[in-house]
Amino acid sequence: MAKEPLQVGLAGLGAVGLDVARRIGDGIAGLALAAVSVRDAAKAKRNLPQVGGKIALLPVEQLAERCDIVVECLPPPLFRAVALSVIDRSKLFMPLSVGQLLENWDLVARAKETGARILVPTGGLIGLDAMRAAAEGTIRSVVMITRKPPSGLDGAPYLVEHGISLKGLNAARKVFDGTAREGARGFPQNVNVAAALSLAGIGPDRTHLEIWADPALDRNTHRIEVDADTVHFSMAIENVPSENPRTGRIVALSTVAALRGLVAELKVGT
Repeated sequence: MAKEPLQVGLAGLGAVGLDVARRIGDGIAGLALAAVSVRDAAKAKRNLPQVGGKIALLPVEQLAERCDIVVECLPPPLFRAVALSVIDRSKLFMPLSVGQLLENWDLVARAKETGARILVPTGGLIGLDAMRAAAEGTIRSVVMITRKPPSGLDGAPYLVEHGISLKGLNAARKVFDGTAREGARGFPQNVNVAAALSLAGIGPDRTHLEIWADPALDRNTHRIEVDADTVHFSMAIENVPSENPRTGRIVALSTVAALRGLVAELKVGT
């Protein structure tokens, strides 16, 4: 007997959200894009003509009333409102602004109370399966070094607060050295990957993060070293930026892959 498709809601139709919407709309067995929430309805309808017709256009707080799972791809200040609306309805919540989850950790306890689930996709990283497996043992250290073109870091709160300008930069410059929690707070739209890595491993206060602005790069790069009692591994990835230079194109594909894994007969990986 055929199952009803999983009804997906998208909170935001920026570079990532629009790509996810189009891929689901092109047809993925078991998934249906039921509703979206956007700030600019006219732009959404231009980019995705089904919006307002086949795809409902709803206020962000109402997405969970229509959908089984809500994917969050919004500016950080809007994170908590959409998260609460989903969690309080005992639905599935998939945040892409993973760093905001660290700032709103009470939502995890709230999900436990309501029976909701919070599902964090891999995003612009590799190796989270290995990290989660190693975390079943003892991980001694995790170091992540992120390098981005200056445009991918421009306007980050940490840079503004510390008066760091990247204009005219002609050589690589380290702009942050600290924990993943501090990095996610200071660069909320730039290093969600560090937050995801920390949650898969030894937590945001023990995961060490460096962030570099490098004018020689045209891709967002992440290099990670993990030392554990069962394994030592290194991993590196170079992500092609999307229309939003802060985010790699692979983030949308990772989101689609995570959604597909919820409905597929065969799921590969942890």
